[in-house]
Amino acid sequence: MKTVQNVLSKWYKNLLKTSLLAILLATFFVSGSLVWGNVEAMAAPRKSMLAQGDAITDPQAILRYALPIDNDTIRKLQGDLEDIGTQLRGKRWGRIQRDVKNANFLLTSRRGKILASIPEELQSSAETTLKQLTSGVSELQELVKAQDKGEVAEKRLELLDQVGKLEELMVQGFPFAIPEEYANLPQLLGRATVEMETTKGNLSIVIDGYSAPINGGNFVDLVQRGFYDGLDFIRAEDFYILQAGDPPGEDDGFIDPQTGEYRAIPLEVLVQGDEQPVYGITLEELGRYLDQPAIPFNAYGAIALARPAGDPNGGSSQFFFFKFDTEMTPPGYNLMDGRYSVFGYVVAGKEVLEELNAEDKIVSAKVIDGIENLVQPQNS
Repeated sequence: MKTVQNVLSKWYKNLLKTSLLAILLATFFVSGSLVWGNVEAMAAPRKSMLAQGDAITDPQAILRYALPIDNDTIRKLQGDLEDIGTQLRGKRWGRIQRDVKNANFLLTSRRGKILASIPEELQSSAETTLKQLTSGVSELQELVKAQDKGEVAEKRLELLDQVGKLEELMVQGFPFAIPEEYANLPQLLGRATVEMETTKGNLSIVIDGYSAPINGGNFVDLVQRGFYDGLDFIRAEDFYILQAGDPPGEDDGFIDPQTGEYRAIPLEVLVQGDEQPVYGITLEELGRYLDQPAIPFNAYGAIALARPAGDPNGGSSQFFFFKFDTEMTPPGYNLMDGRYSVFGYVVAGKEVLEELNAEDKIVSAKVIDGIENLVQPQNS
């Protein structure tokens, strides 16, 4: 019996590895990075799934836009400040001046519309942040006049951090009800930050429960349990992925001590504009080829749940970092989106992630912010 279990265990682990590789190969094939057979004939039906030129690749920007808020003024302010980064690359100072002018107008003439979305008890904090933003935009105007590219870039990031704080103040409650069938799983009803120490250095990871409460809750719960401490990175493909989370021994995932059973985690994808995530089925299977996830594989360091081929609900503890590459996996409508559950991004430590490989390991992982958003099952 043990021999059979060992064979099944190896088979399952291979599925976790090969299913992701197959998707990656399909991605490269459609994008033209790998060429064999009749490329034009095969790629034609998926033309609409290729990259968008304006896809957002900054993880912090994606996370800001993924917050469940409804305030056009703050989104316009964010958009103007985000656009400065794009224009800086081409040194389009006229466009940058326009963006800064628009931002200043919104902060001075539309202040009330921003505050309208802030709860009464948080108004004082919001006022302080708005004053800092207004002052900062004035400083930015002077830096733009001097055409100091480095200083402008630094000030822009500072201002966007403050915009993010305002947007977080606008979030009121959790935006949707999680299906009752997943009540037995941990849920992250908000966001959390995980600090992961590796043999090459540290990674800071923001886990987005607003978009992936089940996948995010599972990961944060396992971090809190110390499940990942000391585990090896089991697979590393240059330019593609870095995978971890396979426990030592025969088990392929987390065995819940409360039930003695494998904790299975469903595929979970929140599409932009939808009220709640899609569970247990890929967007491709639903025919939703053009739909964009709220948190896609657009950014280097996206973290997602690994799963066996053909089983959207077969994931558990294994996860992978996506090493985004613009040549091989272009942003916007790449074939990873909607097939795997992204639940967060590396927001600091990109240089560390670039160096990690299958010879490295996770030294430790801990939740440094947002643990109060983790909700355990009532029967746990």
